[in-house]
Amino acid sequence: MSAFFIGDLALDEYYTADRWPGPADKGMVNELPPEIGGSIANAAVVHAALGGETEFISLLNASQLSQRLIADLRANKVGVTHMLTDPAIAESRNLIFLVGGEHIVLTVEMGQQPMWLRSDTLAALRAPGFLYLTLYRARRLHCQVAEGALAQAALLADLRAHGRRAVFDLDVGGCTDEDLPYLAGADVVIFNQVGFRAAFGHDDLARIGGWMRAAGTKWVVRTLAAEGAEACNGSDIVRVPGYPVDVADVTGAGDTFGGTLTWCLSQDWPFAEALDFAVAAASRSVTIHGPRGGKASVEEVRRWRESAAGRT
Repeated sequence: MSAFFIGDLALDEYYTADRWPGPADKGMVNELPPEIGGSIANAAVVHAALGGETEFISLLNASQLSQRLIADLRANKVGVTHMLTDPAIAESRNLIFLVGGEHIVLTVEMGQQPMWLRSDTLAALRAPGFLYLTLYRARRLHCQVAEGALAQAALLADLRAHGRRAVFDLDVGGCTDEDLPYLAGADVVIFNQVGFRAAFGHDDLARIGGWMRAAGTKWVVRTLAAEGAEACNGSDIVRVPGYPVDVADVTGAGDTFGGTLTWCLSQDWPFAEALDFAVAAASRSVTIHGPRGGKASVEEVRRWRESAAGRT
């Protein structure tokens, strides 16, 4: 059973600073070696390292940098057969500033070009498995079929009818009522604390049962940074505490969580067990510099979890 990841793939250019400057301010930064990353690509690499059959789809230009990014996915055992190309779009880069134990990410704008999936890609997606994506990409998906164009929310509904189970990573962006057609029937919708508050205007997971029923989602997850994560299935809430760690770099922690959770669910783990393992993987990832710090085998995560001294 393959999992498809549709999203960003980029070169992450790292800088450190003592503080983040305000408006009309100036500051000095130190440059670190760049790393290959991209939020959804990071999640795909994590999923593949755990042993999952993984395919990745993004829209890149035809530059040497793009070829380097794609080659890196291959080296990480992530399939790239269904990648898309548009020579007109910009280079895919992120500027990441590490400041005071947190990170600020600035992404080069690449536009809103439609992502036209090929017929062989649609055939591969019309099979049981998981689909990990963002609203930003979901709004751009199109595919030509015999009856005409199949696009956006209708395309996702078609894939769901064929057994493709969606995991949405909404991160800090949250969602609005206009996004419900995309999220309809999703197995999991993941927010961090900022994204959850942006979506619902509060921090209480117990108050979203009505929204979940309207959306038809099975689980909503809210990650809580160092405090772990919590999840709701519309009635019950599962909470998993975090692990005390010395933080080296939080970049990619949410991606590690999402990729790990998806792998666990593909193995039919109980949700509470999957949530706990994903928190452990994400906690381990922040002790390692770089967006791919969460890349690890199942045994490596288990050993780290067993050795972690206590919890927060």
